Amino acid sequence: MNGSLRSSTHFQCKNTPPTAQPHPVRGPMDCADIIVELLKLINQVLAPTILKQLQLEPRTERVSCSYRRETTWHKPKRGSPVSKCNSFKVLRYGKHILPTLARLCLVSTFIEDGIRMWMQWSEQRDYMNVSWGIGWFLGSAFVLVNLVGQLAGSGLVIARFKVDAACALLFFIVFLQTVAYSILWDLHFLLRNLSLVGALLLLIAERRVEGKSLFAGIPTLGENKPKNYLQLSGRILLVCMFVTVLKLELSIVQVIQNIVASALMVLVTVGYKTKLSALVLVLWLSAVNFYSNAWWTIPSYKPMRDFLKYDFFQTLSVIGGLLMVVYLGPGGVSMDEHKKKW
Repeated sequence: MNGSLRSSTHFQCKNTPPTAQPHPVRGPMDCADIIVELLKLINQVLAPTILKQLQLEPRTERVSCSYRRETTWHKPKRGSPVSKCNSFKVLRYGKHILPTLARLCLVSTFIEDGIRMWMQWSEQRDYMNVSWGIGWFLGSAFVLVNLVGQLAGSGLVIARFKVDAACALLFFIVFLQTVAYSILWDLHFLLRNLSLVGALLLLIAERRVEGKSLFAGIPTLGENKPKNYLQLSGRILLVCMFVTVLKLELSIVQVIQNIVASALMVLVTVGYKTKLSALVLVLWLSAVNFYSNAWWTIPSYKPMRDFLKYDFFQTLSVIGGLLMVVYLGPGGVSMDEHKKKW
């Protein structure tokens, strides 16, 4: 802008004597000229700050996300402004899609079980009456609490409204079912319920991250330790699901599968290469879930259909928890975080 002002006819040349007549001056600047000059000034003042925030090197040429020039087309190199611009776009869109997908998967088992309570109201009431001898009224109250609690809690989680209260309600439902259905004495179902608890802890941790981001730019004192411990506890409990998936068979394929899955579980637990390990576990667990728990292939009159449907949606909830790990990362209590300090 300085160069353009020095060459403008509005200003007198330095070498011009005081008695010399100035060059002819045109009329006053119109609105378009004023806007152009203001844009140039803003570009010179703000461009270095924006480039610094984006960690881009300032260049003399104009670069856009499409990297189009008038004469030639160039493939953007890795690490170039164009490549980084595309990466920012992918991350921006992924940050909106991934947490929503994780929430839907996470609460899927609660939605399915709430619908089951409505469809099998009398069966569930009679089961509680026979198992605990609590009578018709308390048996119906148990079914009603499970129905309303699971559907209401899931709806609040999806809507991102009162998430902490919704998670507390879902925690209560998990505990109530663990006691009512005697899951404490069944290791298979107990580990699956612990995985659900871990997924809910990650959901609370994600909510704490959102709360921090509401005041972006304000410095914080120290680390958010409650959030870090929530993520650590969630990661540890989340991998309990995979213990129930491992099979003690002597086939080569099953042995390799068990070794790879165990290694990935350890990596997620200690927080090393956490996002990549969690993403691989999502793909592997999804394939196993659709293959082993294909409840839609079983006729509706067979009891096995309900068992497979229960396992399918519980596994889908754990997949949602792993997607939350991919979105949030390992947290402060992890090897990935400590590597930054080494």
